[in-house]
Amino acid sequence: MSTATADGAATPGRAPSVPPANATKTTKKSILGTRPWLVAVFLLPALVLLGALVVYPIGYSVYRSFFDASGNGFVGLDNYQEMFSDDATKTAIKNNVIWLVLAPTVSTALGLIFAVLTERVRWATAFKLIVFMPMAISMLAAGIIFRLVYEQDPDKGVANAMWVSVHDSFSESPPFPGAHPRPAAGLTESSNGSFTTKDTARAGSPAALPLVAAKRDDISGAREAKAARPEPGKVTGTVWFDFTKGGLGEQGVIDKGEKAMAGLRVEAVKDGRVVAKTTSAADGTYTLPAQAEGARLRLPAWNFSEPYNGVEWLGPTLVTPAIIGSYVWIWAGFAMVLIAAGLAGVPRELMEAARMDGANEWQVFRRVTVPLLAPVLSVVVVTLMINVMKIFDLVYIIAPGPSQDDANVLALQLFQSSFGTDVNQGLGSAIAVLLLLLVLPVMFVNIRRIRRESRR
Repeated sequence: MSTATADGAATPGRAPSVPPANATKTTKKSILGTRPWLVAVFLLPALVLLGALVVYPIGYSVYRSFFDASGNGFVGLDNYQEMFSDDATKTAIKNNVIWLVLAPTVSTALGLIFAVLTERVRWATAFKLIVFMPMAISMLAAGIIFRLVYEQDPDKGVANAMWVSVHDSFSESPPFPGAHPRPAAGLTESSNGSFTTKDTARAGSPAALPLVAAKRDDISGAREAKAARPEPGKVTGTVWFDFTKGGLGEQGVIDKGEKAMAGLRVEAVKDGRVVAKTTSAADGTYTLPAQAEGARLRLPAWNFSEPYNGVEWLGPTLVTPAIIGSYVWIWAGFAMVLIAAGLAGVPRELMEAARMDGANEWQVFRRVTVPLLAPVLSVVVVTLMINVMKIFDLVYIIAPGPSQDDANVLALQLFQSSFGTDVNQGLGSAIAVLLLLLVLPVMFVNIRRIRRESRR
């Protein structure tokens, strides 16, 4: 018995090789280790949803941006020209730039500070929970909260209540805002709001200064007015609220039960110059020195001016920074959690080595901690930049009607153009395309960063 060799020659005594009976033919597998058609079956639902919810809307928005408001007339690039010539869109672009610069930067900086400080406090977990808690609140709820926080009235708005409290700690508030003398009291009003007597003051003859229109809360706890006694060589008098319940009192006369007006400034003026001044006592009386003899008495406008009412947070000037503040309140916790996770992976021996080399804590933070956290910080900044470009709900809820144009952003302008009073979905689609083009570079940077880190 012989077998054939490779060159065709027979080899005696060797049987020909026969494949085993149970041998099966191997099927070539894809890179995922399974059949390609099976991969397609599993990916198909996701691809259908992606096409229906992302690809088609983007394509249709680009197509719709070349048509007029009715959608029937082709206008080419007219919508884009109108978009860049419209003042509202210019304001929205400017505000988006402000958002893009301030919001991610401040949120990341605060998150970094919180993450570093929580390593040194005893109740780190509780502190992180408190800072991160706003992330559990929806944007709608956060907008309503900060609409109340920024309320102009200090009795309602927390921000102005705190601001007014600090202001009043260093500055005296006017005692009787809105009050003024009786028309027949012998005082004339100046252009600056002050009131001056027509007659000159005389020592030994008390000068009565009756006032009306004081607010009930300002005089509710006041003492009963008292008639001033004449003093030799001094000018005296009384300032009081000349009003009796039921209208039974006599005008210009201190009736029983009428309230004193304490804390008013009284000045003696000669030839346009203040020669003496004083403040009314708790019973409404005041006393001026001998220099006031022959001078006219003046009640400065400060006595009756409105009290400091705080900052107009939602006015045209501060509305955008105020809304950015609410955004930072929400997202600083997000930044803190991510940075704290990255900080946990920083080698501690590097920090200890820097300290042993003589570096102080600020140098360790700036030259060791921050460079090692650079990848994490870039993730936080890029994520917040993408989020900020699409900001809409906070601006729509917090900004009041008169200031909404000043706080306008691209997403809000898109909504107003597409579904507002002057509906023009062609212009709205053009704004949507612009917004997409502005977001794409940030997304590409993020994708490149992810791929670069995956190769490490």
